[in-house]
Amino acid sequence: MLKNLCRHVSKDYYPSLELRRSITNKSDNKWTSVVGLEVHAQINTVSKLFSGAPTNFSSPVNTNVSFFDCSIPGTLPVLNEKCVEYGVLTALALNCRVNPVSTFDRKHYFYADIPSGYQITQQRHPLANDGKLEFQVFTPGFHKTPYRTQVRIKQLQLEQDSGKTLHDVDRSLVDLNRAGVPLMELVFEPDLKDGEEAAALLKELITILQRIGTCSCKMEEGALRVDANVSVHKKGDPLGVRTETKNIGSVRGVAGAIRYEIDRQIKIKESGGEIENETRAWDAVNKTTVAMRDKERQQDYRYMPEPNLPPLHLAMGPVEHGCVNVDDLRKSLPELPEETRSRLRDDFGLNLEQSIILVNEKSFLELFEGACRSRKLQGKLLANLLINEYTNVLHKMDLEPSQVTFDSEYFGEIVELVQTGQISRNIAKLVLDEIIHGNHKNPLQIIKENNWMQITDENELIKLCQNVIEENEKIVTQYKSGKTKVFKALLGLVATKSKQRANMAKCDRILKELLSK
Repeated sequence: MLKNLCRHVSKDYYPSLELRRSITNKSDNKWTSVVGLEVHAQINTVSKLFSGAPTNFSSPVNTNVSFFDCSIPGTLPVLNEKCVEYGVLTALALNCRVNPVSTFDRKHYFYADIPSGYQITQQRHPLANDGKLEFQVFTPGFHKTPYRTQVRIKQLQLEQDSGKTLHDVDRSLVDLNRAGVPLMELVFEPDLKDGEEAAALLKELITILQRIGTCSCKMEEGALRVDANVSVHKKGDPLGVRTETKNIGSVRGVAGAIRYEIDRQIKIKESGGEIENETRAWDAVNKTTVAMRDKERQQDYRYMPEPNLPPLHLAMGPVEHGCVNVDDLRKSLPELPEETRSRLRDDFGLNLEQSIILVNEKSFLELFEGACRSRKLQGKLLANLLINEYTNVLHKMDLEPSQVTFDSEYFGEIVELVQTGQISRNIAKLVLDEIIHGNHKNPLQIIKENNWMQITDENELIKLCQNVIEENEKIVTQYKSGKTKVFKALLGLVATKSKQRANMAKCDRILKELLSK
């Protein structure tokens, strides 16, 4: 199961063999790493934070721009209420304390892609504080078993994004389509110890944000960007000097960048060097972090209250004043991922690993729940067929689960046929392959047309096993001389001879009885 999981489920999360070896080699030394994340999540609204300009991705350059976005004198910000709602909803899902009053600040810095010369954010009095997120860390091939940990959330604040500078050979151009796009900045406390925990945290965060619909989390579109702060120190010593790796654009990149940075800092310290407090970037092609600028002198952003936006008041409880009612949003929260995992274990008897995999892969969970809707199926069998046979077929076709639309009713029928002993799991894989390749007939039709129904007749199975014994005298002699491991080879020959149709549980018993004579 874990082999298939590494191939498919959350493909960009699980580390490579080389990375796992690197982790293992460092695990027995005296260095301790400390990791904290800052996540910028684009709020899933159709218009920007302070203007009515659209937020469509891949629009032509400088078409999603209002007068306010390009800082035409006299224009004023108008707060998008839906952004506030989604910010509060996210804060509630992450167990944050939502503040009844928050304020906006101007953060000054002079980049070409911010025409105003400042960013509107919530540095001093943010929308929410003091959250806590518990999550499972599960890296097949590295962690033998999943373990549970948690991270504190310092604050959640609303802010506007900057534009984008496009560099040509002899000039730089500015695209303001993203200028003013609404963001939630999530500042996590440095409670993580390595890249694997950071990646697991990010994966859980993505699952939550997608579940509540507040962010698309399409990292390839820049809808979720991660900054990672990393330092190392010896046990018992003060915390080391940290570096910040900016704008990491994938879950795998988060794990890789942190692991590289930890290794880099340890090598420098072991050789007698000093870590520089600097900003770095992740080179996803060469799998390294590269220096961008030093942070020895703290940049003065000259924060000041935003004069054009009054304090943001939220309605707490039955009180009617305030633009957004927090209690109403709390009641609208859907089932969150950890609640789904618990339900899968309690209602369907799944183990922890199965529940993690299904919740982490949205298409798997939809197939699982859809198949169970109209049939009484064994939860563990259904989960195993999804995680193993279904995933194996996708792997052979080089497809990701999200790329395939599979009828949950058909999947339920296949599981039921396996459950009732009418087909084997190997045949189930063949049926899945047929349907994914475009066969629109229902599973039972496909099985009957290909004569794939399982052979359960005792006499037919005895004859089949007897033929395999007669045709493989050498293996039989080895078995009878004490090399019992070759029994699996004989079972495999029975399966092949029957074209995967034989009931292997019965064949196991029949073969042993025939060989004992």
